[in-house]
Amino acid sequence: MRIGLFTDTYIPAINGVSTSILALKNALEKQGHEVMVVTVNTEKMGYEISDDVIRIPGIPTGIYDYRLTGVYPLKVVNRLKEFEFDVIHSHSIVTVGTFARIFAKQYKIPLVHTYHTMVEEYTHYVAKSKMMTKASKKLIKPVTDFYCDKTITELIVPTKKTYDLFKKKYKYTRDIHIIPTGLPLSKYYIENNDQKEVERLRKKYKLNKNDFVILYVGRIAKEKNIEFLIECQKELNAKLLIVGDGPDREKLEAKASELSNKIIFTGKVPYEKISLYYQLGTIFATASDSETQGLTVTEALAASLPVVVLDDPAFQPVVLSDYNGYLFQTKDEYIAIIKKLQKDLKLIKVLAKQARLSSDEHSDEVFAKRAVAVYQQAIKNYQPKETIKEKIKKGVGKLWSK
Repeated sequence: MRIGLFTDTYIPAINGVSTSILALKNALEKQGHEVMVVTVNTEKMGYEISDDVIRIPGIPTGIYDYRLTGVYPLKVVNRLKEFEFDVIHSHSIVTVGTFARIFAKQYKIPLVHTYHTMVEEYTHYVAKSKMMTKASKKLIKPVTDFYCDKTITELIVPTKKTYDLFKKKYKYTRDIHIIPTGLPLSKYYIENNDQKEVERLRKKYKLNKNDFVILYVGRIAKEKNIEFLIECQKELNAKLLIVGDGPDREKLEAKASELSNKIIFTGKVPYEKISLYYQLGTIFATASDSETQGLTVTEALAASLPVVVLDDPAFQPVVLSDYNGYLFQTKDEYIAIIKKLQKDLKLIKVLAKQARLSSDEHSDEVFAKRAVAVYQQAIKNYQPKETIKEKIKKGVGKLWSK
């Protein structure tokens, strides 16, 4: 099968969507499919065209490293036509996602879409007031309706949390496929990470082997609620290692300055090195309620880390209390769980073993197989509509025959 993955973000950008698409591409190729990624060039202005990735120049948005491109870049259309896609899988409803929709319609290719992000949780980046935020949230539904309900063949969401958004809030009646993102889990296994490199990082961040290290990995931004973890550190005798970068880093570093002996910021880490940082943690924690899935939780489980996460629908299918970690609702609950684990290292060992076992169902191989099943259904169900040009041609033909 020849598959196009169209996305506004891709490696070297580090985020959940780019991680998901890279995992899907690699797993699909291992299964014998041909894959072309169409994305934005975040490194420089200009086109970059290779056999399997096309990067389109874009304008910076000021939101992380996201850029906006033209919705129909003519320079790459002929190259894409040559690829002869069986199906296109879009991962954005913005510029590259719009290009996917136009291209798929024009060349009569089934279009599958994955809704990755709870967009309503991110309106504060473009809205400068409460009124604007409210107005922005109202606009999300009609835009989502247009793309996800009117123009695609099949819709994929990563969790039931997102499924409920479409069914209960947006009142969608169409079929929706729930496919959790899979990852190359072995990358995070303890035995597959150079322990000399891990020791070097431990020394770099002045961590002792006996330190109880609470690890957070991800974007440092308002919607991730890292401030909660920092506040709780005041009542804990543990180290909090915050791995990543983002717009709130300086603000949170200032807030954590009085706890500098207990809170460490690493800054941005290259994707190929991220698995090493999971080896530094005793447990993994997040208080984010903006996730559709939370891939860092799956990565932590594969790295044999018990996870302590906010009791949110995004995490509930993955985290089983007293098996591979714990769910919390309040600050007091979170602090009590951490203190409980600090006192019981045998419990941590049991949870760590079960964390690794529980990660198995989230492999990239399973992910790709389930995606292919949706692609096959999209191809089977696809009913191309006549273009205006075809309708005119057909009408002229009828008149001519008379």
